[in-house]
Amino acid sequence: MAGLKDATKITKLRLGVLFSGGKDSTFATYIATVFGWDVACLITLKSENPESFMFHTPNIDLTSYQAEAMGLPLLVEKTSGKKEDELGDLFLALQKAKEQYNINGIIVGALASDYQHERVNRVCEELQLKTFAPLWHKDQAMLLKEMIDLGMEISISSVAADGLGEKWLGRKLDSAAYNELMQLHYRIGLHPAGEGGEYESLVLYCPFLFKKRLDIQKAEKIMENQYVGTYLIQKVALDAV
Repeated sequence: MAGLKDATKITKLRLGVLFSGGKDSTFATYIATVFGWDVACLITLKSENPESFMFHTPNIDLTSYQAEAMGLPLLVEKTSGKKEDELGDLFLALQKAKEQYNINGIIVGALASDYQHERVNRVCEELQLKTFAPLWHKDQAMLLKEMIDLGMEISISSVAADGLGEKWLGRKLDSAAYNELMQLHYRIGLHPAGEGGEYESLVLYCPFLFKKRLDIQKAEKIMENQYVGTYLIQKVALDAV
C-alpha cells in the first residue's frame, strides 16, 4: 500500500474510503481530508458472517449515520463473509464505486494486517486503483493517543480478549481508557489499538470531519463469555455539533 509520500506524487486524486465506522478507517478519512484529497464516497462491506476474515461487523449498519454526519455518499455491498468469496464481493463494491463516483484510488485504515493488506492491494490492482494506507505500520499506541488528543469520540463496540470484558462495552476511549489499555499491553501483550482483534470500535464524532454527532439512545450488552461480547446499538440519533 502506498504511503503519504507516494500520494503527493499523484495529481487529481479522487478517492473512496473502505469504511467500517471504526476509529481506524475514520482517522484515515480525517487524514485524507486534512491533506486536501478529494474524498468522493465511503464504501462499506456488510458481512453476513460475524467472524469475517476481512471486514468489521459490529454495528456496521451505523455507517449510514456516519456518512450523513460527514455529508458523504455511502455505497454498501453485502458479502457472505466466506473466507475467499469476500474478495469477489470487495471487487464488486470497488468496481461500483469506481463507476459511480469516478474514483482513482482507495483509502484504507489498515494498521498491520498483512492478510488484509495483500488482498485489498490485489483487488485494487485489478481495478487499476491506487491504494493509500496512511496508518500502515505506524506505532499503535501513538496513533490511539493522536485520535484521543484530536477529540475523536470513540465507543467500544465489541471485546474479545483477556483483560477486557463487559465493563468495556460502550466505554469511551478517553485518556483513562488509554492508560488502562497500555497497562494491559505491558502486562499481557494486548495491542492498544485492538489490531489483534481485542476490540472493535465505533466513532461517534470526529472534529473537522463530522458535521453532526451520533447520539446512542438505546443499546444492549451481549456477552458470550467472560471476555467476549458485543455492544449492540439499537437506536441512534444525529445531533447538531
